[in-house]
Amino acid sequence: MKQLTTGIIAHVDAGKTTLSEAMMYKSGNLRKLGRVDNGDAFLDSDNLEKKRGITIFSHEAKITTDNMEITLLDTPGHVDLGAQTENVLSVLDYAILVISASDGVTSYTRQLWRMLEKRNIPVFIFVNKMDMAGINKDEVLADIQKNLNQNCVDFGESDFLENVAASDEQLLEKYLDKDSLDDIDVQNAINSRKVFPMYFGSALKLDGVEEFLAGIDKWGQESKFKADFSARVFKITHDKKGERLTWLRILGGNLKAKSELLPEEKINQIRIYNGESYEVVQEASSGEIVAVTGITSSYPGQGIGIDDLTETQLKPVLTYKVIPENDDLHSCLTALKKLNDEDPLLNVTWNKELEEIQVELMGEMQLEVLKQLLLERFNLEVEFNQGSVLYKETITKPIEAVGHFEPLRHYSEVHFLMEPNNKLTFANNCSLEVLDKNYQHQIMTALKSKTHVGVLAGFPIDNIKITLIGGRASNVHTVGGDFREATSRGVRQGLMELNAQNAIEILEPWYDFRLEIPTGDVGRAMTDIQKMAGQFDTPEDYGTRSVITGKAPVCEMRDYASQVRSYTHGEGSLECIFAGYRKCHNSDEVIAARDYDPMSDIDNTPNSVFCSHGAGHTVVWDKVPEYAQYPYQFPLK
Repeated sequence: MKQLTTGIIAHVDAGKTTLSEAMMYKSGNLRKLGRVDNGDAFLDSDNLEKKRGITIFSHEAKITTDNMEITLLDTPGHVDLGAQTENVLSVLDYAILVISASDGVTSYTRQLWRMLEKRNIPVFIFVNKMDMAGINKDEVLADIQKNLNQNCVDFGESDFLENVAASDEQLLEKYLDKDSLDDIDVQNAINSRKVFPMYFGSALKLDGVEEFLAGIDKWGQESKFKADFSARVFKITHDKKGERLTWLRILGGNLKAKSELLPEEKINQIRIYNGESYEVVQEASSGEIVAVTGITSSYPGQGIGIDDLTETQLKPVLTYKVIPENDDLHSCLTALKKLNDEDPLLNVTWNKELEEIQVELMGEMQLEVLKQLLLERFNLEVEFNQGSVLYKETITKPIEAVGHFEPLRHYSEVHFLMEPNNKLTFANNCSLEVLDKNYQHQIMTALKSKTHVGVLAGFPIDNIKITLIGGRASNVHTVGGDFREATSRGVRQGLMELNAQNAIEILEPWYDFRLEIPTGDVGRAMTDIQKMAGQFDTPEDYGTRSVITGKAPVCEMRDYASQVRSYTHGEGSLECIFAGYRKCHNSDEVIAARDYDPMSDIDNTPNSVFCSHGAGHTVVWDKVPEYAQYPYQFPLK
């Protein structure tokens, strides 16, 4: 029997969970159809999902037909909850993209498409809500082909093979010779993302669902797996008894209960889930999705026998202060750390100076979900203050940075090359003849484990490549922790050097936005966007309504949705998704508001400690190059 793992993704309210229910019902795996808005959907089983009528967490279901077994992973549709969706993509054979015929291709649909493109995942498309009044199939098809890919092909048409052939020169030659294509040719075209099969229907009314299932059955191919064991972790959850579950897909070999999955961590149970119910098995094989217990150090995106996933397109852009009722900070921090274990992008931190808990979030929806999760799972009532924008700092030129730590009976020195980059990365280019393997490991661990902050305003650094290029240890005096001190001081020293050269800048997050408003309000909207330092394309008119798309700083646009509702009398809508970081448009204001003194930040000192006459003494950052005991690798600027 053919086995496929698929993930179903969509913009919010496109009908994703409704289609999942319809597929299970039509295949005979579900006796009664549930409704998302009624709170009785098979996959939206969490109490929070039932209350809100939306998918908040990813869920697993099994769909079995005569010829295939599909493991279906349902995902959240709201952009604020998109991190879970992105994690699920890493374990799929195919994605099922649901597009609402009434909404067409939205900004978030395009974002999902870019994620699928980056992961090279083949896609089946189901265009839902075709039963709604005023829907024109040809217009919907044209919209999808224009905004996603021209090779999105309607597989319900009699001439679809001709359109498949047009996607590739070799296929076209074959089609012209035979007036047909073999099934394997079509399957390969889908798998190589040359063609994207489309089906049209109404999941709520079960129209087109049978044809869609038959299409996946006919055109989907099983993945091939290697003999050696490997797996990808895509989710961490806790069951109703508080047991920690590591969700993973086996990408090679077999997995047995009681085996060591991670160093010194053995699996207790292997569970195969279907909705809320599960079966405990002693062994699972390649291709299967399982949840295992007994593992404590796993995390989403982790590769076992393969590389970790490090790149994510969806990132938090706002930071909030957590205000627990009755000032129970300890209980609140403990609960948030557990939720942070499930979603590392929360980045829960304890700010020692301000004595407050801070979290990083995507937006208001995630904030409301987090608030209710704390109440339902941990019986904690919390509020959040008005969040601030998550700025970052970067460098604009390279520097050799030095850190030295040598109080009495200690010794360490490190040299780094810091260069502008498109993300924050750490590399090692140090010879074992210079520093032995253990010391290099200590340095690289220290680099990766600390949140390094900039010297302009104390924001986290980003878009920098930091490479270990040299250093020195002492056979007598170097002890554990010395290189951690030198590493932190070294990074900081380089930043101070660059700041003196005006080679550091503030980065701010930007949104991609889609603004739909009555045509009469276009002038007001364009003026607003210009005032916000935003950019926009020529407005597109659709009769009495217009759509403006563009980019704008998060700090300017984050509260704009309420203004849109006000001046359009409730008829306008604004959709925003994270579009990356750019140079800050109002750096001077941001820096002034922070009033940050890098020399007063004792947890991030740029100064080094050298030993002289039997005692340690502090050397200020700009004098460190004169005292350095390992030779500079690059000429001093």
